[in-house]
Amino acid sequence: MKYLIANWKMSIYNAQIDQFFKDFKRSQFPLNITYGVSVPSVYLQKTALTLKKNGWLAGGQNVAFAESGAYTGENSAKMLKEVGADFCLVGHSERRTYFNEDNQTINKKINRLLNNDIKPLLCIGETLQEYENKQTKKVLLKQLKECLCDIKDVSNIIIAYEPVWAIGTGKTASVKDIKTNIQYIKQVLQKKFGKTVPVLYGGSVKPGMSADIFKIDCVDGALVGGASLNCADFLGIAKDM
Repeated sequence: MKYLIANWKMSIYNAQIDQFFKDFKRSQFPLNITYGVSVPSVYLQKTALTLKKNGWLAGGQNVAFAESGAYTGENSAKMLKEVGADFCLVGHSERRTYFNEDNQTINKKINRLLNNDIKPLLCIGETLQEYENKQTKKVLLKQLKECLCDIKDVSNIIIAYEPVWAIGTGKTASVKDIKTNIQYIKQVLQKKFGKTVPVLYGGSVKPGMSADIFKIDCVDGALVGGASLNCADFLGIAKDM
């Protein structure tokens, strides 16, 4: 199964969402792909209704590490479930960078999501400095071990390999790097859990150039940022698959 997941980040408002779905109704997306959209929490309930009617998954962009309590501004996994979330991003580099989320916090979030029947979509990847210092595999191993340290079954988890230096920069990792690193992620999962899971690529994925990424046999799909805000661009990526 191939996955194509949109991450709308904090870059879309009601009028743009309405336009996306207006264009969506006139579009024919390939049928052999599982689609999902990570939506700002304030629009999740509204958006989930339309997504689910069309067989798409609705996702959150963040979840609290706690089940409930005095955490002003946070949204619990149960809250996300009640407004229609099928999956939720965890560990995105923007959360790690701007909100100081570490692997231990991400691990708590993964457990909360699994306990509420929501698929975690775990984002992992190296910074430019780590990449240039040839530390990519070391970084990926640490993130996988610590984020999944007490997880017994990874069947309901999806991984996105997103080199931090390629997110929102217009840069894309080479085909060789993508293949090498996703194969490595799958090897680590196989060794630790006796099975692997879908591993997507993310990092400035755009229509046209994405065709080369999807030719890599170990790539199970993509997590798309800016290009997912426009329905025509998102459709172009889907057709590249």
